Amino acid sequence: MQQALVIETQRRHCVVQLDDGSRITCVSKGRQLQIACGDQVSVTRTNDNEGVVERIGERGSLFYRADAFKEKLVAANVTQVACIVAPLPAYSDELLNRWLVCAEASGVKAIIGLNKVDLVEAAATANALALYRDLGYEVIPFSAKFNHGPMRERLAGERSVLIGQSGMGKSKLLNALVGSEAQRTNEISEALDSGKHTTTFTRLFTLGGNDTWVIDSPGMQVFGLAHFSRNEIERAFPEFRDSIGQCRFRDCKHLHEPNCALQTLVADGKASGDRLSYLRKFCAEGEAVPLYARH
Repeated sequence: MQQALVIETQRRHCVVQLDDGSRITCVSKGRQLQIACGDQVSVTRTNDNEGVVERIGERGSLFYRADAFKEKLVAANVTQVACIVAPLPAYSDELLNRWLVCAEASGVKAIIGLNKVDLVEAAATANALALYRDLGYEVIPFSAKFNHGPMRERLAGERSVLIGQSGMGKSKLLNALVGSEAQRTNEISEALDSGKHTTTFTRLFTLGGNDTWVIDSPGMQVFGLAHFSRNEIERAFPEFRDSIGQCRFRDCKHLHEPNCALQTLVADGKASGDRLSYLRKFCAEGEAVPLYARH
């Protein structure tokens, strides 16, 4: 067997890069073997261009989404989640919060890249993102079309996964970073106020050596958090973390219970009511998932 890095995934097939730099297409051994971009794997070659993934190495991190019925791996062994948003088309604040919660609960650093700062609408978006800057998340203004330097600087030395809705400019950013048309890009569908899907699989690129990875993922319109417990979700909100367990009732749902520590933070202006609403919603979704469906 040979050791390899998974650089592309699509359904049960993947492309791996062997230690000598060559690349082959592989299938996984058995349906239970779920492979993610960024995985270190053991491969048996079946011919010059193909092989079988026999084993997945120990993962330093795993970023994925899940609901009651299935889970979708996004990236393995990343050190950073780069959430890409833009003023047009309008980004989903709820989706942004889901990505941040998943990163926190997975023990992975998260940053927010604000693309298309050349648009007049970008100022309002930057003001909306000030909440996250105050929470300690780095917000990086950039333009994939005119000045991607700030994002290149924040990605250097990290193993990052780019995540965002369609139309946010992830593929254009990647094109600028890689220096070629790494991904096919389309213009935004203004009538639908959403981008046209261009990335249909997950793919890993190295930038300036093996120390820097950038994994591009398909544009996402849904992102379930069913694989996390209530406690994990609650503690994934930094502003509420120290107050968890301080409520009057041990099983407090932070809704209308008296002496709720989290509601008190919001009432005192020390936390956002919208963020508390997201916490409640994400926890309620997780509790609606049958125990047998959780991983």
